[in-house]
Amino acid sequence: MYIVLLFPFLFLLHEIEEVVVQHRWMALHKDKLLQRFPRLRKLIEYLCSMTTKAFTVATSEELLLLLLVTCYVLVDGPGSFYVWSAVFIAFAVHLHVHVVQAVVVTGYVPGLLTTLLLLPYCYLGLQTIWLRTSGWEMLGLGIAGTLFIALNLRFAHWLGKRV
Repeated sequence: MYIVLLFPFLFLLHEIEEVVVQHRWMALHKDKLLQRFPRLRKLIEYLCSMTTKAFTVATSEELLLLLLVTCYVLVDGPGSFYVWSAVFIAFAVHLHVHVVQAVVVTGYVPGLLTTLLLLPYCYLGLQTIWLRTSGWEMLGLGIAGTLFIALNLRFAHWLGKRV
């Protein structure tokens, strides 16, 4: 249960790092990123257009969703372990994406510091899920959670730009 209860707080810690750093980091590195990754021009320009306020709104929506999932676990809703696991695995994937980004960029990227701090927690959470599911279930949860979170991320960014 401590893994479940810590998740919203650790998610918030990670997102605060991203919110505080993202806009300025993108502005400082835009030209270098465009030069190195011309095929990602549209994504780079989009991320540069995300203001700190828009990013904060998007993050707040994601936090609200995570708090709802956590409450669902606390009331022991049907299938709550699987819902929470899907979201947790998606978060673990998100953290690993930061590591890959840092390797590709060969330096710091927004969210990397807290990613490195949260990897042991992620490992513990994934190990807990692994002990309660089969490999195929875990793979399915990971795919479902990642797809759901990716769709929600699009909505969260849309909302952030609108507010």
